[in-house]
Amino acid sequence: MGTMVSIHCVGDEDTRPLFDEAVAGCWADLDEIEGIFSPFRETSQVRRIAAGELSLADADPRVRVVTQACTTWRERTDGLFDPWWKGWFDPTGYVKGWAIESVAETYLAPLLGLSQAVGISAGGDVWLRTLDGADWSWQIGIADPHQRGAIIATLSLANGAVATSGTAERGLHIIDPRTGTPASSIASASVIADSLVTADMWATTAVVAGFEDLSWISTAQVRSGLLVATDGRTRRWVGSVELLFQ
Repeated sequence: MGTMVSIHCVGDEDTRPLFDEAVAGCWADLDEIEGIFSPFRETSQVRRIAAGELSLADADPRVRVVTQACTTWRERTDGLFDPWWKGWFDPTGYVKGWAIESVAETYLAPLLGLSQAVGISAGGDVWLRTLDGADWSWQIGIADPHQRGAIIATLSLANGAVATSGTAERGLHIIDPRTGTPASSIASASVIADSLVTADMWATTAVVAGFEDLSWISTAQVRSGLLVATDGRTRRWVGSVELLFQ
């Protein structure tokens, strides 16, 4: 997926064998998902579908699941997310968050009870769970896109997800599907939500919408978020309400 993935478990040494087994399951599933959906591999199923070598009906069932989800998200974002804008189906903007959340729910969530907390991070996008009543909270730092190694904000989170998209790490790689040109006004967009898919999709949508447009937060139903413009300005919101500081 072109990024680093790390998995974390807060527990005692007795849970280590089960944790190792869960990690192995995560790696295996993520490798398989990448083989199906990578737009960079000529042999992936999405590339074979685009080339007319494989029909959607004959593809792995997960391709149909992702296709339907992408259709829904295209509608929810009013076209700000559109994996068909190239003329063929490229669900890169959706698959990472979906894949990470899928393996986390399958392999890591069942460890709660045997451990206090579990989490997975992929390129700065994190999925987190904590056992009810546990004396633990995840401390998450939001990177400053204008100063490498610095933190622009921190938050304490027991359960939920944080996703960050933008131009700071990979340059102008997020394309506005309405114009076919790179989205360039936001250095980073961080969104906190109940699910990683939701956080990831709205973070990407925020980058495409641009720094001046927060109209989408009224329907996004996310917990909160932070935008950092390429010129250093910031905007923050909670729920559907923007926070203005004098």
